[in-house]
Amino acid sequence: MERPAPADENGKPTRIGIISDTHGEVPARAVSVLEEVSLIIHAGDLDTAEVLDRLRRIGPTLAVRGNMDRGPWAGRLPVSDIIEIGNVRIHVRHILADIDLDPAAAGIDMVISGHTHRFEEIRKNGVVYLNPGSARLPRSDSSTSMAVLTVTGSRIAIERVDI
Repeated sequence: MERPAPADENGKPTRIGIISDTHGEVPARAVSVLEEVSLIIHAGDLDTAEVLDRLRRIGPTLAVRGNMDRGPWAGRLPVSDIIEIGNVRIHVRHILADIDLDPAAAGIDMVISGHTHRFEEIRKNGVVYLNPGSARLPRSDSSTSMAVLTVTGSRIAIERVDI
């Protein structure tokens, strides 16, 4: 998988678009947000190769396979991935319950997941858990959403974006 460049060594903020559960389409509002970031992370359930191609045309993209991603194109996506941005280690996996490691013990600062179609930000044992919600098909009490993550050195700031 193509790796994005790490964050600026001088502590310059890096903005990352976090999106999940697009289920076959990237909404126009999400595209406009993603055009303003330096990296896109998709936490699974793209549903089609065209969504991945669309995101890669916008900018550098890291994507993991979700439970609805099937076929040869999806088989090339990892089930999980770890990336370092600045001094922050991020673990990405579609279904949070399927994580097969202890993030705090593994030195993970943040876990990004999808699957539930609900925005959630939780801090537990020094680890930030972020689910950006669903970009297209929110569940009953939610609205469509994504997130923008700003990493500065080892600091993490999360902005929920309703789309």
